[in-house]
Amino acid sequence: MAFNFGSTGQLAQQIERGASPDLFVAADQKQIDLLDQKGLIQSDTKALYGRGRLVIWTKPERSLTVKSLKELTQPEVKRIAIANPDRAPYGMAAKQALESLGIWDTIQPKLVLSETIQQAQQYAETGNVDVALTALALSIQKPGKWELVPEDLHKPLDQTMAVPKSAKHPEQGKQFAAFINSQKGRPTMQKYGFILPGESIAKQ
Repeated sequence: MAFNFGSTGQLAQQIERGASPDLFVAADQKQIDLLDQKGLIQSDTKALYGRGRLVIWTKPERSLTVKSLKELTQPEVKRIAIANPDRAPYGMAAKQALESLGIWDTIQPKLVLSETIQQAQQYAETGNVDVALTALALSIQKPGKWELVPEDLHKPLDQTMAVPKSAKHPEQGKQFAAFINSQKGRPTMQKYGFILPGESIAKQ
């Protein structure tokens, strides 16, 4: 099995241009729905696999502790990584949350935009930024400090998967999707922060 990682927007564009993955696992539902509207997705294969959560993440050895988004305005917080809001769902959620609190304009000069949410996490892990607004799924197993961003500050990150019509092995794609949401697959998904509505998050 081969994996192709990238921002949800980039991967959706690849499918539009003729890419043929057996399963498209997206960080939000919007891109899946847009592809479906264009007739590029097998509509009956769309399934929610996790409701993503945005977190504030810092390296464990940093003395800096940020408990809330408003604390990002502190002068000691100089560089903050987020995924590009124009391409990545988690970046858009971060922007929405900061706008909800009325601090987007204040925070903007501190922002370091990455192409993907994975890259934003890496910036924080390597110390290139003080803080990252990243995905719970990327940080929950890391030796760092994280705080959940309240869900009501941004639109839900309903992470959805579907089999593209261009898939070369659609049955295998369907089988893998079924496994992800099966009784065997869910414990692993929960371990990495991919929860479904009604499931709980194990805090570090």
